[in-house]
Amino acid sequence: MRKFFLLIIFSVFFLFSNTNLYSQIFRDITKVGTTAGQFLKIGPGARALAMGGTYVGISDDIYSVYYNPAGLAISKGNGQVAFSHTNWLADINYDFAAASLNIETLGSIFVSVTSLRVPEEKVRTFDFPEGNGQTWDAGSVSFGVGFARSLTDRFSIGFHAKYIHESVWSSSASGFALDVGTYYITPFNDLIIGASVSNFGTKMELDGRDIQLNYDPDNDPFTGPNNIPSKYEMDKYDLPLTFRIGFSMDVIKSRYVRVKTAFDATHPNDNVEYINAGVEVAYDEMLFLRGGYKSLFLNNSEQSFTLGAGLNYELNSGLNLKINYAYGDYGRLKNIQYFDIGIVF
Repeated sequence: MRKFFLLIIFSVFFLFSNTNLYSQIFRDITKVGTTAGQFLKIGPGARALAMGGTYVGISDDIYSVYYNPAGLAISKGNGQVAFSHTNWLADINYDFAAASLNIETLGSIFVSVTSLRVPEEKVRTFDFPEGNGQTWDAGSVSFGVGFARSLTDRFSIGFHAKYIHESVWSSSASGFALDVGTYYITPFNDLIIGASVSNFGTKMELDGRDIQLNYDPDNDPFTGPNNIPSKYEMDKYDLPLTFRIGFSMDVIKSRYVRVKTAFDATHPNDNVEYINAGVEVAYDEMLFLRGGYKSLFLNNSEQSFTLGAGLNYELNSGLNLKINYAYGDYGRLKNIQYFDIGIVF
């Protein structure tokens, strides 16, 4: 079993370390912009963002439900509740909420909600460039339930099933997806190896009033049938399937100070491979400073360095309050800022 596991890790490492060979064998284009449900690619949690999005090999709190659901099995406490808000690019609002409960003889169960909203805008046309009196908006939402369980004291698995819905004005699309993750604590200085596959699911196709029309086959109102109810044929698009493998380890661990380093390798189905890297410095497991870099080796990416801080305050025995903040540089798109708050009980 151990030899088989090491073979898998070596194969994945070789695949990511030789991206040129992979591109030549498997694909010649990046397929950017060819998947639906793009909001599923936005990672929640200020701690994760502050560390450059490196969370597959960390995943020791409620935000593991997004990055690697298997990690929730080793989380502390009887349960957790968390909420994260982000002023995303172009005044778009992104919110994430999740709650989990640890059941001793079963494992950890959890629920999650992800929401992205585009502000309401005027409908502008050639005839009415300042607006025709109508408004439009767009939004995306995902509802998920999942389960994580430790199979041994060092190995756990997790699953996250999601319902996905997207809408633009009067048209919408829906789909289902599954996330699967594994989490392994190695004997080597408790180095953690995590792996996950996200958004494996159905295709999505827009449908609704906006694609309906009345059609005249011969374009003559005086002959043949007129105003036949019709609609445009819409394509079906895959979800943003993503494979991640991550590593994390405490390189310094003393009575008051702990330094954790981590990096993730990501392989999406609509872009080339890239790497995230991050570090976390903790003082007495109460105050935290974090930094990282997102999307290393990804061409034409506006993402770069990230920074953040956090507070873990014990309200009373068995009840902790967590508050985190993160800043991410997006180059010409300026920046984004994450805030989240959580309770561990």
